[in-house]
Amino acid sequence: MRAILAIDQGTTNSKAVLVSEKGEIVGRGSAPVGITYPKPGWVEQDPRRLYASVCEAIDACLNAAPDVAVEAVAISNQRESVTAWDAETGEALGPVVSWQCRRTAQDCERLTVEGHLHRVQALTGLPLDPMFPGSKFRWLLDRIPAGRSVRLGTVDSWLVHCLTGGRRHACDASNAARSQLFDLREQRWSEELGEIFDVDIALLPEVLDSSADFGRTQGLPGVPDGTPIMAVIGDSHAALFGHGAFKPGDGKVTFGTGSSVMTTLPRFIPPRNGVTTTVAWRLHGKATFAFEGNILVCAASLPWMAGILGLSDVAALVELAASAEQGGPGFVPAFVGLGAPYWNSDARALFSQINFNTTRAQMARSVTDSIAFQVHDVIAAMRAQSGGELGALYVDGGPSQNRFLMQCVSNLIEHPVIQCEAPEASALGAAYLAGLSLGLWRDLQVIAELPRSSHIIDPEPVDRAVLLNTWNDALARSTARETTANDE
Repeated sequence: MRAILAIDQGTTNSKAVLVSEKGEIVGRGSAPVGITYPKPGWVEQDPRRLYASVCEAIDACLNAAPDVAVEAVAISNQRESVTAWDAETGEALGPVVSWQCRRTAQDCERLTVEGHLHRVQALTGLPLDPMFPGSKFRWLLDRIPAGRSVRLGTVDSWLVHCLTGGRRHACDASNAARSQLFDLREQRWSEELGEIFDVDIALLPEVLDSSADFGRTQGLPGVPDGTPIMAVIGDSHAALFGHGAFKPGDGKVTFGTGSSVMTTLPRFIPPRNGVTTTVAWRLHGKATFAFEGNILVCAASLPWMAGILGLSDVAALVELAASAEQGGPGFVPAFVGLGAPYWNSDARALFSQINFNTTRAQMARSVTDSIAFQVHDVIAAMRAQSGGELGALYVDGGPSQNRFLMQCVSNLIEHPVIQCEAPEASALGAAYLAGLSLGLWRDLQVIAELPRSSHIIDPEPVDRAVLLNTWNDALARSTARETTANDE
């Protein structure tokens, strides 16, 4: 059997799946990546360990399906995480500075004070926030010794470098669109943005379509040298593509460490209301655009709360939460500030409206509900901006498999969500793009008609006004700044 090997390199784990010509997953493997927090608000990973985890995931996947022949490789990857390496030796010249990292918050504040915010948003669709790579690239460059031949890139370009034995320095348009150095309308690296962030754009990778020839494998264990890499795309974009969300208004919510809410657009629409505009994917030189809202902490709060309550695992936490009625305390998971639609780096995690009657179950429920509240706020911002109807809304990622959590989301947004049984939506999307390159699938219509197992969760009536009042009160407390003597 022939299949496409799809890599899904995420924040917590690297995964690999084998996708057949029928669009079916015939092999799986995964490996942990590892993540460190060297200072408050700092989040980073080891680029060498990141690539090693990819190799381990591939090894496990191939061992699970020994009779499968790999026809091509596809990549989906965590976005907005960046690193630097030596172009000649391949030596890592810094950590992978994570998308969650807030180390450049002061740099972003300075750029805002200098008056660059509106121009950056106009060119890139992104706000001046430390989540995005522009300021992080500069941070890396400031710590590289003089005289090195430097390459800069997002995780996809690091993987392309590693998989091709250093022969290619390339990324796709979806990842470039998240870099803060890419002009969305012109679809190219911007000299103006390079000057704003003080980054030499010559160090950045070549930008290709999401379905394109990214080179040939070299030295990848278990995969024959010369195997083509035929697709690269950011993981959230890949999930949108994997669901077949090709009509304007169709969208998806990916639940993971953080969360990405994305809806397909009919054309480029400038961002406002706290959401971003991005390239969903690019085919044949033409970009498809999307709205996106990036939630910094989503499922990451669940194991934390399970530990606080002395529970065995996340499943026990969700079970406890489901036993409580809504209407307890509020919880804001602003462990590293807040992303869309608030974009507040100073926000702090907190519980609100706790009293002597508050139970462990209510505490658990407030944490699980925070996932739904954040999605609600992003969807509301998108609806206010687009003026169009929300179409089919798919959910993916580990937490999406839990009916209780997804019912809470559907109730709050007052819209059905489509729960997909296969959690590997990002890997499937990357594989479908590679299949387009290979001619396995003729066009988007054929991909949209591939069999998918799913379940529709319709909204149930809840007192949304009361619930949102509690949430908004907690948000106000989380984002409030106390006046100190230094402020006066």
